[in-house]
Amino acid sequence: MSLGYSQQLVEANRRADKTVRSLGVALGRVCIKANIPVITVADQLGVSRTTLYNWFVGTSLPKERYLRGIIDYMSRLKKHR
Repeated sequence: MSLGYSQQLVEANRRADKTVRSLGVALGRVCIKANIPVITVADQLGVSRTTLYNWFVGTSLPKERYLRGIIDYMSRLKKHR
C-alpha cells in the first residue's frame, strides 16, 4: 500500500521544476500527480528508490541509458489518464 508522497518531496520537486531542466524532475511531477508509488516506478525503470528520489528533486540527473525508458514510461502514463 502506498502512503503517497511527502509534502517535503512534493515541494522539492516543485522548486526543482522551476530551476532544473531535467527529465527526472518531469518524471517526478507526473508520478506525484498520478500518485504512483516510487517502488513501482523504480522497478519499471530498473533503478533504486534513492536514485528515483534524487531525479525527482533534481539533485542528480538520469544517465543517458535511462532516458528512453523514462520517456516511454511517461508516455504510457499519459495514455492511461
